[in-house]
Amino acid sequence: MSIYHRFLIYIFLVFNILNFLQPNLKSQIKDSSFQKSGISSKLPVFIENQIKQMNYSLSWLNGNWNNFDRWKNEARNVLIKCLLRQPPSAPFNPVIISEEDRKTYTAKKVVFNLTADSRVLSYLLIPKGKGPFPAVLLLHDHGARFDIGKEKVIEPFVSDIALRDTARKWVEKFYDGRFLGDELARRGYVCLAIDVLNWGNRAGGSYEDQQAIAANLLNLGMSYAGLIAWEDIASAEFLASLDFVDSNRIAAMGFSFGGFRSWQLAALSERISCSVSFCWMGTNHGLLKPGNNRTLGYSAFTTTHPDLANYLDFPDVASIACPKPMLFINGKEDKLFPIETVKEAFEKMQLIWKSQAASEHLKTELWDVRHLCTSEMQEYAFQWLDKYLKVK
Repeated sequence: MSIYHRFLIYIFLVFNILNFLQPNLKSQIKDSSFQKSGISSKLPVFIENQIKQMNYSLSWLNGNWNNFDRWKNEARNVLIKCLLRQPPSAPFNPVIISEEDRKTYTAKKVVFNLTADSRVLSYLLIPKGKGPFPAVLLLHDHGARFDIGKEKVIEPFVSDIALRDTARKWVEKFYDGRFLGDELARRGYVCLAIDVLNWGNRAGGSYEDQQAIAANLLNLGMSYAGLIAWEDIASAEFLASLDFVDSNRIAAMGFSFGGFRSWQLAALSERISCSVSFCWMGTNHGLLKPGNNRTLGYSAFTTTHPDLANYLDFPDVASIACPKPMLFINGKEDKLFPIETVKEAFEKMQLIWKSQAASEHLKTELWDVRHLCTSEMQEYAFQWLDKYLKVK
């Protein structure tokens, strides 16, 4: 075959190949849209599409269950799985290392084994008189302030001058100058508070370090939020083990991050008979908005359980505690929790408590406040607690 004929064959083949490809090339040129940015305001650009697909498959409100107790067991089991690996347990072996007389009650520094990994220093307040007493497990806030934890809810000892001054400034800012634990102890409640990992006596990392702490715990087969939940469960068990505490009358109470922990613990632990949450409730999807704290990382890791959003929304988790008495107070002016998502969450919980003929046990309140735990809110909550925990 001559070079000329070979050239003609080559031209023929090229022409046919181009002719075959031409429609595809034209269609690609015509449809030239594609994702030019994957992230906007720290969120994936497909966030709204994903939110539309979130149906919280295990929610009681989906109507797939007809036995509430079975639903609770299944929902709690799924929640527990999402906490990831539980830290090893150990006997509490409590030791009192210091005491302080505060007139109508006694303050103690108690060291005990929260887990086999962590022997911690706690604050314990015990009313004077004859027990057993009702008790409140106080769960401290986040606030991006890590040098104090338990000291945000129980006043430090007189001998800890610097710590005492720091804590007082904190409660002036967020709690109208009042320590929740000391107020409750004056009313006859035993109160216990511990530090979450990275706060108070367990501090050591900065605000930015929360990302690394969370990542490193995941590399250990654990999660930050899960560890916090497991330790709160252990704290409730320790409180119930004290012979001067009525183990049938224990509440959980907290503000902000502590508020989240309070209703979560009521869902997880039968030791908690009721709970009070100040300023932490909303729907998962309602909080996934540009600029919201839950979209920025950092503190979000303390309340984010891997895989949970595929099954349960936040009000669904809280509703595992139904029909326990639960009080929620959120602020109308709280920028961290937009009122629309708070209302949606409240409505979900109201439907669930109503479905169990327990509407009177659920109290959801919207107050004209910012992200604060005011003295008026506290007094309202204390009177509500008395209704359920004080012996008549």
